Amino acid sequence: MRYTALRQRMVEELGEVRADTLARDHVLAALGERTVNEALEDGWDPKRVWLVICEAFEVPKSRR
Repeated sequence: MRYTALRQRMVEELGEVRADTLARDHVLAALGERTVNEALEDGWDPKRVWLVICEAFEVPKSRR
């Protein structure tokens, strides 16, 4: 998965504003106490980041 695909899925699932806020401000323990943006900057795979978001926000498996 590429960053652009991750971002698109986040927008589809959470909405534009919430996706942006989440990526920038929300620290997730499963990302090593990082935000989405920080995890990606640190080299995390976007697919792995997406799965963490899915778990944290209870995205149904059919939309993962």
